[in-house]
Parts: sequence; structure tokens; C-alpha cells
Amino acid sequence: MAHFARIENNVVHQVIVINNNVLLDENGAEQESLGSVFCKNTFGGEWIQTSYSGSFRKNFAGVGYIYDPSRDAFLLPKPYESWILNEDTCSWEAPISCPSDGMHVWDEQTLQWVLV
Repeated sequence: MAHFARIENNVVHQVIVINNNVLLDENGAEQESLGSVFCKNTFGGEWIQTSYSGSFRKNFAGVGYIYDPSRDAFLLPKPYESWILNEDTCSWEAPISCPSDGMHVWDEQTLQWVLV
């Protein structure tokens, strides 16, 4: 099965699953463009393939995610102003590592992890 995300203004509004047969060209090779056209013709809008395993476009798209065309990646919305994007994983990270001694939550006002 193939997963496609409907995006508007680079924001994901829907993720669907379609049969891989829709992606096959005349040589039996999968082509994302065929899936995108199928989704557009069936449901309207702009569709981009997403990978459940994260093998391409860095992260599996979810509703509310942002599609960054310059990175060709799906990103969660930035959780805190101080967090930094890891360019390798396209995931947001706190400016300091979370301690491993118990459960912590991020406090944006103090810019530190707080033990719960």
C-alpha cells in the first residue's frame, strides 16, 4: 500500500492509503507521479507520497505536519521557539538534551527540562 498526503499551502490536511497498482507504469515500475495524479483526479487537491517507514521525505506525514519543499521533507510543527531542527532527521530537538533520570517536560520559559 502507498500513502499520500494532501497538502494546502505546504500543510498536510489528510493522509490516505492507495493500492500500489495505481503507481505502476507500463514497465511495472512504481511512479509517485501516477499516484499523485490518481489522488488529484479522485479527491482534488495536491498530493505527495509519504513513507510509513520514513525511508523518504524523512518523516511519515500526519495531519498538521508541514511539507518543506526545499528539504523535500515532512516536519512536525515547531513545538517551541527555542527548539532547533536536526537537518539529518528533520526532527525538532531541544537546545539541551533531556535528562535520563525520570520523566521530564520542557519548560520554554526557563529553557530547561523539568522533572515531573
